Amino acid sequence: MRQRIKIRWILRWVQEENARHGPVFSQEPSDIIFPMSTGDNLVIINCKAKGNPPPHYRWKVNGEDLDTNSDSNYRLLEGNLLISNPDFISHGGVYQCIATNVFGTIVSRNARVQFAFLQSFSRKPRNPVSVREGQAVVLLCAPPSHHGEIQYSWVSNREPRPLQQDARRFISQRTGNLYIAKVEAEDAGNYTCAVRNMMTNSSEFSSPTPLVVRRDVIMGEYEPKIEVRFPETLHISKGMSVKLECFALGNPVPSISWRRADGNSLAAKIKINHSVLEIPYFSPEDGGVYECVAENYRGKNVAKGHLIFQNVEHLHWGQTLKDAQMAIDANLQWECKAFGEPRPTYRWLKNGQPLTTHDRIHTEANTLTISKIALSDSGMYQCIAQNAFGSIHASAELKVAASPPDFTRRPVKKATVLQRGGELVLECRPDASPRATILWWRGSDLLRGGGRQTVMEDGTLRVTNITKLDEGRYTCVARNHFGASSSSGLLVVKEPTKIIAPPLSSDASVGQSLVLPCEVASDSTLSPVFKWFFNGKAIDFNRQDHFEMIGGGFAGDLMVRNVQLKHAGKYVCMVQTEVDTVSAAANLIVRGPPGASETPSVTDVTDTTVKLSWSPAPDNHSPITMYTVQARTPFSIGWQTINTVPDSVPGQMMHAFVTDLIPWVDYEFRVVAVNAVGVGEPSTPSEPIRTKPAVPRVAPINVSGGGGTQGELVITWEPVLEEQQSGEDFGYVVAFRPLGTSAWIQTAVASPDASKYVYRNDSIPPLSQFEVSVGVFNSVGEGPFSQVVVVLSSEGEPSEAPSDIRGRAASASEIVVFWEPVPSRSTNEIISYELLFWEEGTQQSDAGRVRAPNNTALLAGLKASTVYQISVRAQNSAGFGPCSPAVNISTRKPPPSQTPGSIRWSLTNSKIFLNWEPVKPSANESEVTGYKVEFRQNWNSRTLVLETNKTSIELQIPTGEDHVIEIKAVTEGGDGTSSGPIRIPKLSGLNSRGCRSPVLLKMSLMLCGVVFTFFTF
Repeated sequence: MRQRIKIRWILRWVQEENARHGPVFSQEPSDIIFPMSTGDNLVIINCKAKGNPPPHYRWKVNGEDLDTNSDSNYRLLEGNLLISNPDFISHGGVYQCIATNVFGTIVSRNARVQFAFLQSFSRKPRNPVSVREGQAVVLLCAPPSHHGEIQYSWVSNREPRPLQQDARRFISQRTGNLYIAKVEAEDAGNYTCAVRNMMTNSSEFSSPTPLVVRRDVIMGEYEPKIEVRFPETLHISKGMSVKLECFALGNPVPSISWRRADGNSLAAKIKINHSVLEIPYFSPEDGGVYECVAENYRGKNVAKGHLIFQNVEHLHWGQTLKDAQMAIDANLQWECKAFGEPRPTYRWLKNGQPLTTHDRIHTEANTLTISKIALSDSGMYQCIAQNAFGSIHASAELKVAASPPDFTRRPVKKATVLQRGGELVLECRPDASPRATILWWRGSDLLRGGGRQTVMEDGTLRVTNITKLDEGRYTCVARNHFGASSSSGLLVVKEPTKIIAPPLSSDASVGQSLVLPCEVASDSTLSPVFKWFFNGKAIDFNRQDHFEMIGGGFAGDLMVRNVQLKHAGKYVCMVQTEVDTVSAAANLIVRGPPGASETPSVTDVTDTTVKLSWSPAPDNHSPITMYTVQARTPFSIGWQTINTVPDSVPGQMMHAFVTDLIPWVDYEFRVVAVNAVGVGEPSTPSEPIRTKPAVPRVAPINVSGGGGTQGELVITWEPVLEEQQSGEDFGYVVAFRPLGTSAWIQTAVASPDASKYVYRNDSIPPLSQFEVSVGVFNSVGEGPFSQVVVVLSSEGEPSEAPSDIRGRAASASEIVVFWEPVPSRSTNEIISYELLFWEEGTQQSDAGRVRAPNNTALLAGLKASTVYQISVRAQNSAGFGPCSPAVNISTRKPPPSQTPGSIRWSLTNSKIFLNWEPVKPSANESEVTGYKVEFRQNWNSRTLVLETNKTSIELQIPTGEDHVIEIKAVTEGGDGTSSGPIRIPKLSGLNSRGCRSPVLLKMSLMLCGVVFTFFTF
């Protein structure tokens, strides 16, 4: 009992230890440059690690332990180090974070802390600098102590803004000095050096340096002297930007130019600003020797510098360390691998200290090997890769386990069911440290191995050729010097499954149905599961309309309904039981109509024939008996079967001659194969081809004519269809002659779309008879002519004018005109009449014109109370006849402009009673003959019109709807001005009255009074 409690305690301790782990950095400190003038007097160096239990932290600066208790400027916030009121001298340096818990210690990468600052210039006055005019001068800046990027400029008391650099003056951003190549008289003055720290955004100014220009002696001319040079050798990393400074003193002022020593041109990205050459994003091809050439007519000088590309690749891990949990006496090998340029070197730490090697622990560059691990080897290990540009750390924890055998995670399989003759494999893999020894028992019998029984090195039991006698309980017993444990499982042996009615290979025609059998004999205690596969894929019976599994129990037959070509292939019946899996396969051949042949080729093209060749079509397991050829043109409706030689192309023949084609037509051809099952799919169409041209074979039809103006013979025909034109440049030959003569007159009409020809000769008498025939031609030659028909020439213009012109005024703006028609005395009938009308007193040339198809017309849009003169003339195909004598007809007076006033209405159930004051026309307006009442439901329904000769009316209307009513006077001159819409609201079951406001110009509706009366019956 005590032993079991001890084992449980050890297991619980192991589980807790697995949940706990050593420190792992989640944030390591990084290099930082802190601006001293930001106003924020607190520097934070971040460090954070995960661990269970949580780690505690300490720091090192410049390799020495940092005591935060003795220095008030330092304090810890969790793992972060805070520096209050930092000093750039005492607090700058290399910092390192150290995290520790009960499992070990890890150290972070180094972090360099620097401070950007700019101290003040000395206030001591500077000595004057005296120089002769034409001489060169250098004014020294002597900047104060500083750190961080610095920018230099100079200020003169002679200029209000910073000194501008040019070919004569230059400010070096390396030294801060001001260089003047040739001093001029106006350069005299006080010069101040200005220094600005770009990180702190602070500036300092030196004491002025007086520059005195002496003019007693003028300096002579001399060759250039390069005063500002760039280094002779520079190593530059990829992607960096490099600036080269070059400035020369001389008289005259030297010019500065740049070049490559190898003669290659400077890269396009290079920027040159006076004496500075800048190369951004340095790359290998930018390397080489660069030359600065200073030159005046006294001579020249050259400065050279070699820029060397330095291939620097930041360190990064290709392979890091992984935590390891090892058993006692096991062996461990860790390997870390970093990439970078220059190539890194490696060192190893354990718990933050250099790893001590001895007979069990060996390090070789990036590999650590520990043999026969002991408990003392537990802890945190770090691999550090470093080169001249930095270092990176990889950490891992080594846990050494010591525990008795435990089957909690991996017990022996509880129950195993196998078929007779099968193989038993039972694993025994308890958790144990050190590794346990394994023994197997079947019941009370110890299995010693040999024969059919084998105990593998890893403890696995294997028994081959299982029989019923092997059934029983198998127990694995595991022991090490910390204890022992066991786990067992039961073996059950079943009879094997056999397929007694397998599916048989067969064939079927498209549309048939068949059944593939599958029946098994199996152990009566097992329930077989049937699965069918088609061409390697499982059949999903829920998603396949053609497949159905029938039978039950020990049978799972497959029915294939309405077989299609796609169902041909290999079918596999798979039967699974708890202990085994068996399968049987069969092939199904499906016979169907032929497949499509490949695209046919077309050769030997003539005007009416081609030779067509094709490859054999798939016969789908039924021999092809014949081929049919189909064609289509831009003029055909779909594909049409066409004539071939031979008429019926046998299945063994792969070519045929296509006949009876139309010349000069684009054709596509396809081939369709036929077998005993049916007609196959057509091939893809051939490339379009055009048959050769030929003489036209079809003459125009429906040749006729007649009509036209006087002296014309009009001939018409129906154009020949495009597919019957047989070639290019198609046209018509029109032949005609007077009836009874022998000589034909011919003319060519070159348009294939022409359908009319007009022959004009003023000497042709009207209605003369001509014999007419129309032929065809194209670029190959002339084709046939149509049958000869007789066509009449045009008749003359009408010789008579319409008679008995009369009319009446229909309103103030309309006149209706009537006349007797001109009699038709030939085949050219009167086609229309034209009315001319003009106001009395004006010229007929200003007349308006109206066409009429018969002997009556309405003239509209006329002026009121106006007399119009009206004349009529007839028109036939030859033109207009003479005008009739003009008649005078007057329009009526205009309708009154006054609207019906004082409109009142009353509504009783479904009746509306309306009354209004009569309209009184003026002397020049038409008399009122009655009134027109228009009403409709709401604003959108159909309008109904009632007329009355009274000033009141009663309307029968449905209830429950709004109504809109308008009233206007009726006169001989037309309808008068409308009263405007009057809205009568729906008042179902009520009596009401209303009136229209006399303010008509605003078209508004106002209720004069509404009386609601309820009636009792």
